[in-house]
Amino acid sequence: MLKKLHVENYALIDRLELELGDGLNIITGETGAGKSILLGALGLLLGNRSDSSVMKDAQHNCIIEGEFEIGRYDLEDFFSEHDLDYDPTTIVRRVMSPGGKSRCYINDLPVQVTMLREFGAHLIDIHSQHQSLLIAEDGFRTGMVDSVAAHRPLLAEYAQVYDELRRVEREYLAMKEEAERSRQDEEWLEFQVRQLDDAKLAEGEQADLEARQAELAHAQDIQAALGGSESLLADDENGVLVRLKAVEREIGSIAGYFPRAGELLDRVRTSLVELKDIEAEVSAEAERVESEPGELERVSDRLDMIYSLQQKHKVGSVEELIELHRKYAEQLAAIAGCDEAMSAMEHRINECSSRACKLAEKITAGRKKAGKSISSYVESMLDELGMPSSTFVVDVSSSGSLKRSGADEIRFLFSSNKGMALAPVEKIASGGEISRVMLALKSLVARSSSLPTIIFDEIDTGVSGRIADAMGRIIEELGHSMQVVNITHLPQVASKGGTHFLVYKETVNGKTSTSIRKLSDDERVGEIAKMISGSDITTAALEQAKLLLGVR
Repeated sequence: MLKKLHVENYALIDRLELELGDGLNIITGETGAGKSILLGALGLLLGNRSDSSVMKDAQHNCIIEGEFEIGRYDLEDFFSEHDLDYDPTTIVRRVMSPGGKSRCYINDLPVQVTMLREFGAHLIDIHSQHQSLLIAEDGFRTGMVDSVAAHRPLLAEYAQVYDELRRVEREYLAMKEEAERSRQDEEWLEFQVRQLDDAKLAEGEQADLEARQAELAHAQDIQAALGGSESLLADDENGVLVRLKAVEREIGSIAGYFPRAGELLDRVRTSLVELKDIEAEVSAEAERVESEPGELERVSDRLDMIYSLQQKHKVGSVEELIELHRKYAEQLAAIAGCDEAMSAMEHRINECSSRACKLAEKITAGRKKAGKSISSYVESMLDELGMPSSTFVVDVSSSGSLKRSGADEIRFLFSSNKGMALAPVEKIASGGEISRVMLALKSLVARSSSLPTIIFDEIDTGVSGRIADAMGRIIEELGHSMQVVNITHLPQVASKGGTHFLVYKETVNGKTSTSIRKLSDDERVGEIAKMISGSDITTAALEQAKLLLGVR
């Protein structure tokens, strides 16, 4: 529960320290004194969106700090899950800088505002004046019923399955759209793959073919050159080989008396062997070129086919054509396997849907059971609050489809008099009736959820007299099991509880600020008397205040 609240440089607050007690804490003050400012500051501490415009002095930080006693509320797992230091006395701090930046801390460790908001949901429930309007929202009603049903693990499991179902459905839809687009191209792909299959392309063949084509295109020149070379080498009278043979004989004739003749003779013989090999290869090449008629046409046709494919597919090499062939074949295979993949995805959707429906049925059963308890509790509370003939029904019906919250539509049906037809409470209840319904609901939820603290901001709006006293008594009883902070304008309600704070404005040196202080017993009598009779406190008002407080 909230033990201490420190607010600095927020709205009309220069610096404020508030030390709350156990049980029921009453906060009163004139309209406009700044009671709502306190709630705004506390909302920031619990993770609400920050706004630098709330700073009283734009040159300094705004600091809001709360000290919470959490030892009895089983929050150790939260600290462990978020890698925070657990302490039964936990300090939460929010700091806003003049530049608009906001920093959050739990026990001096920096945290994200989302984590602060999550933590705050375990600490305090604030019922502000506008929250009575939330009764018209499906999410609020569902949350109320779920709190009483106490099936959070079931809701978490359902939400996980529901999210998985929606994810798989999105994937299936994307796969289906892709399959439809692919099938439009299936015939085209089949033709491309067949054509590339028939081409039987091989890496590196284009360069080989282009070289072969150049050779065949100049076959006559090659033959002439090779024939001339062969003649020059092997002519019986003047060929290089005949002449080199002669050189061999001449040098050999002087070998007996010329020492270097042996070395020269070896070199000549080596050259002779090399030239004979060249002559043989030239002769063979000349015969090969002559022996392949029609080869040029075959090579040219093959290259024309390759060039045509390259132009068609806008690529520049056989290797790129081979890669396209592979890609098109994979696309065709994917189309062929698409039906199987979609069938598997449909099976997964059916599995998730079936599981989600079963969990939703359990959630519905829990909500219907909780709805009966809520109806009974609220009607008994309304009886105490002066509405003995009222009927309150939690109607849980099918929404017709799965939602992230389940498969239910929840309505709060109400009638204030016997014989009156039930209708949604937000449509037929008066402001005072809604206040009483909300008090009953909030008190039930607070008890069922074991929250440390609940704050009521003028939940007694629209009631007075005996009903106001009954509301005060219910709020006081709620304070026996938890910490309650109640902001009120009604003396009957303000007289309940053990701790009473007064919010007030004061002007010093032309500057107005909001302050708060705890009232003594005597001051409390005077404050309640003022609430009864106004600023001119009468003797009758003082006596009435003492009567309400049970003092003499």
